Amino acid sequence: MSEQATERKERKGKVVAVQGPVVDVKFNSIEDMPDLHETVKSRSFDKRDIVLLVAEHLEGNIARCVALSSTSNLQRNAVAAASGATVTIPVGDELFGRIINVMGDPIDGKGPITGLKRMPIHRDVSRVAVNVDGLKGAKAEVLETGIKIIDLLFPVVRGSKTGVIGGAGCGKTVLIMELIHNIVDAHEGACVFAGIGERIREGNELYFEFGQAGILNKIMMAFGQMDEPPGARFNVILTGITLAEYLQSTGKEVLLFMDNVFRFVQAGAEISTLLGRTPSETGYQPTLSSEVGAVHERIKGSISAFEAVYVPADDLTDPAVVAIFSYLDAVMVLSRERTQLGLYPAIDPLASSCSNLDANVVSRRHFDLSQELLRILTKYDELRRIVAVIGIDELSKADRTIHERARKLQNFMTQPMFVAEAYIGKKGQYVKKEETLDGVEKIIDGKTDNWPEEELYMIGKLE
Repeated sequence: MSEQATERKERKGKVVAVQGPVVDVKFNSIEDMPDLHETVKSRSFDKRDIVLLVAEHLEGNIARCVALSSTSNLQRNAVAAASGATVTIPVGDELFGRIINVMGDPIDGKGPITGLKRMPIHRDVSRVAVNVDGLKGAKAEVLETGIKIIDLLFPVVRGSKTGVIGGAGCGKTVLIMELIHNIVDAHEGACVFAGIGERIREGNELYFEFGQAGILNKIMMAFGQMDEPPGARFNVILTGITLAEYLQSTGKEVLLFMDNVFRFVQAGAEISTLLGRTPSETGYQPTLSSEVGAVHERIKGSISAFEAVYVPADDLTDPAVVAIFSYLDAVMVLSRERTQLGLYPAIDPLASSCSNLDANVVSRRHFDLSQELLRILTKYDELRRIVAVIGIDELSKADRTIHERARKLQNFMTQPMFVAEAYIGKKGQYVKKEETLDGVEKIIDGKTDNWPEEELYMIGKLE
């Protein structure tokens, strides 16, 4: 948005068409036409303010807009005024512990947020300066999460993007909540949570969970939930990133949690269809790659991002999932098979990957142990099919040892979570990285060969 646009006076037009969340506003002359991403404000029949965001320009001085709130009771010929500015949200430390919507209005019933500096949510990424000299040669700093399988196989590096990917009911939200609980609790930085098109129940639970854990004062929240129009679900991700950018500008370490990035793509597809664009062969919007790219290009510097990504019908080749994949440093795939076996967190180590699992980033011991663990699990995957046919007694002694150790390692990688205490009836455990490495080393070296595998299920560190 140019500075010139922010200085423009309010221009009035009238609503000529309403198709669900898409509203056409006609202006008198071409000079009165609002810019792209400028807000246009109107009122419904029942005196409710409706904020529209300009999406495209049509012939005849018509601005086609996307509504950020419900358009019910918006009448034809209603007056609509172009504000001369884009959507701006309040930023400041007063937002810790508060929940705002896409437009920056509080939705937690704790009173208004006033007198703060405001920032636009739409920014030109190419103009955001990055200090390249400061990044050059800097050693990757690993962030401990206290979750065994993540610290061992998917080390989180400050400033990286980590994706938690899985179908419905595989535990994405629980894992994201546990990451927030563990990292924010043990970490001095600040955290932003963007709830994008997810269930209101989950947002509600999350808020009270944070309150009980005593970490609300370190978290800012922006919600655009499932019941809101696609314009709000599509843009709330930008509201979350803007809050993270503000915290970064104050010199803080920032953790940005987004649940769920697929819903952002889905909202974009809804808007695209309503705007009359021809969808691609797979049914998604033709602008899929550029929309996903524009969002991820804004997450840079000291912002570490964790993204939950819903996989429709468990299909990892879905175009939306593939588009998101390409921007992630670590991909944790949650498998339905592991969920059914009760192995939580249900991350499939063989289907997942992490570019930070490198001897230059983690220690040589850590790297060697992780590779040995993956080798054993790969071999176990082969043996499992053989055992299903001929039985375990037919395996050679060496193969049987690998089979048993792999099952123990699989069980050891499970962990009782703080945010799931109510469901499993076990107290949550935070396991330090060194304790995880020691436990894995003991199992690989055969020091637990006489133990029953059940003893290693849902425990913290190995005593």
